[in-house]
Amino acid sequence: MKVLYAIQGTGNGHIARAREIVPILSKMCELDLFISGSNSQVQLPHEVKLRSKGLSIFYDKSGGVSLTKTIANIRPKALIREIKELPVEKYDLIINDFEFISAHAALLKGVPCVGFGHQAAFRSAATPRPRRRDPVGELILKHYAPADSAIGLHFDRYAPSIHTPIIRSEVRSLTPQNSRHFTVYLPHYDDKLLISILTEQKDCYWHLFTKNVCSINTHKNVTLLPIDSKNFTQSLANSNGLVTGAGFESPAEAMFLGKKVLALPIRGQYEQKCNAKALKMMGVTVVKKIGKRFPQKLRTWIETAQPIAVNYPDMTEQILERVLSQKEVLQAVGSEVFSLPTIFRQIGLFRLG
Repeated sequence: MKVLYAIQGTGNGHIARAREIVPILSKMCELDLFISGSNSQVQLPHEVKLRSKGLSIFYDKSGGVSLTKTIANIRPKALIREIKELPVEKYDLIINDFEFISAHAALLKGVPCVGFGHQAAFRSAATPRPRRRDPVGELILKHYAPADSAIGLHFDRYAPSIHTPIIRSEVRSLTPQNSRHFTVYLPHYDDKLLISILTEQKDCYWHLFTKNVCSINTHKNVTLLPIDSKNFTQSLANSNGLVTGAGFESPAEAMFLGKKVLALPIRGQYEQKCNAKALKMMGVTVVKKIGKRFPQKLRTWIETAQPIAVNYPDMTEQILERVLSQKEVLQAVGSEVFSLPTIFRQIGLFRLG
């Protein structure tokens, strides 16, 4: 079977997961890779057949999505052209990790497509949501990358189509220890703001991972480190806990390693609000934003929070076998999905050959 694995390159989580998946998946099928997005600091050490700038989300310095910068980087005509020209018809199956172009190209050309990854879990109504749902956020999660079927990943098995996180093999092989530092990864906040807060906790040491430094440097009790998968993993394994956004991979790996977590969801990103709800249900400390009361909340977390016990067995190969089997399922039952190309075809924006 010839498969195109399409990966969202916004942020680092999708690429980090792909680093674990690609070696296993390539043994199961004839595999090509497609990455779209332009602001990931983690590299994929495998040949990438196709690339695109795609659609990327950008952040401001105060913990939220920058709508101005995000919208300014959208290229509608170029996206439509890329959707039409992406050669998905050469593949038997598209495995889509929340990637816009390949999902719409597959639907446009009638190629089977399975949504796979964390965002695919939101196809199920059983996945935790905040009390006040965001209709626009729900539309984006469900229809940004349309697929014929979905195999999701989340913090727990909320539905039969959802599996627990894929933990990287290098994380599974670690022997966690508790040293004197806490690991911090908050790319949606300004480094100066974080340093001013962290230095107030004088009896703690902090490893702050940031894209804004090229080498390790120290400011009082805060060590700034460039984003690097290996160094981050080692720091996390030896830490007393993790302070991060309400993403998916980093909190999952931290909990797997027996570390306590403080989650600060990105303002304006609905998926992170949903993740924050799921984490809070598990007993993880969630703080909405860095405000006047944050230093005290951070102190309380340092002194009283405990790790959350999780069971994330190594099921990667079995999960990928299930993903590949979706081709036969789709051929047997067919599917009907809503998407932008469905509308575009109706108004004549898409015309094939």
